[in-house]
Amino acid sequence: MTVADLKIGEKALIIDCEETQIPLKLMEMGCLPNQELKIVQLAPFNDPIYLEVNGSFIAIRKETAEHIKVQKND
Repeated sequence: MTVADLKIGEKALIIDCEETQIPLKLMEMGCLPNQELKIVQLAPFNDPIYLEVNGSFIAIRKETAEHIKVQKND
């Protein structure tokens, strides 16, 4: 499962990030394995995806979200 598969309000734990496919700035803002994230809002056609991770609010492209593997929290 990836960030792109999540719906608004869902929380997940980042399992793996394809470091060559996501911007370094995103990792610097806390998008790293073992961090929890929450989907805040989805734009039309789910691109971009607005999420909260490590106390920061970040908007990422769906293409980037597909490279961040997560495990959904119940």
